[in-house]
Amino acid sequence: MTNINSQKPKTFVYTRSTEKRAQRSLVCSPFNIVLFEAMRQQSVPLGAIAMENGVKHGYTKRPLSELACDNDLGWLIQVGVLRREVDGQGITDGFRLTPLGHQLVEQFQGKDWPNPSWSDRLYNALIYWFRLPF
Repeated sequence: MTNINSQKPKTFVYTRSTEKRAQRSLVCSPFNIVLFEAMRQQSVPLGAIAMENGVKHGYTKRPLSELACDNDLGWLIQVGVLRREVDGQGITDGFRLTPLGHQLVEQFQGKDWPNPSWSDRLYNALIYWFRLPF
């Protein structure tokens, strides 16, 4: 029987369009990189991100209602950056990074997000609202 080295992390290969869409979604989101750096280590609950808590922790640029926060986090789940945390009872209100999310956050570690262009904002809004599959 062969031994498998489980210490070596798996590296996933994504298409350039997948990476670009995910990066655009992160940059256009109302969240700061501090939130995603925290998600690299642990699950972050919705209550810590929404309302004044998000601003206090440096997770958001402005206070977001729980509904708006959940919608924006749901979009990041759809583009493959985040996933909902699951425990023994089922889905929780916590969020973690996916492997794609880890790769993107590592690229910006220690830096702020770049400012999105108007075309980035427009394109992200169009695929967000119409949920186009590209």
